[in-house]
Amino acid sequence: MHLESITLDDAAFLRCFEEGTLPASAFHHRDHVRVAWLYLKAEPPLSALARFADGLQRFAAAHGQARLYHETITWAYLLLIRERMERAGAGATWEEFAERNPDLLSWKPSILDRYYRPETLGSEVARRVFVMPDRASP
Repeated sequence: MHLESITLDDAAFLRCFEEGTLPASAFHHRDHVRVAWLYLKAEPPLSALARFADGLQRFAAAHGQARLYHETITWAYLLLIRERMERAGAGATWEEFAERNPDLLSWKPSILDRYYRPETLGSEVARRVFVMPDRASP
């Protein structure tokens, strides 16, 4: 079951995410991007980043998967989402944002492949702390 098949408004979606009541099997990459987008719509970037990172760590731990949290991936996606939101201007809905940014919604291949070598993202350091991109940007 994918979250898009469940009708949840933004507030309910965030509440379920933050409470850890969304089934892990229904929380896919697109849903991660939606959470980051919602936080960025509501808060300054640094607050959104902290809330997103904390929320993902709690969600993973609540589902017995604390090891899944990856700081470089989390931060890099949030920063890319922030940039795209700024370029699009205020007022876009989630659906409009998603339609305009399909590359952010694809997990494999990932947009991060443009910025990071596989061994970098696969490293323990990148999992624990944000690592700067090590490929030239497109």
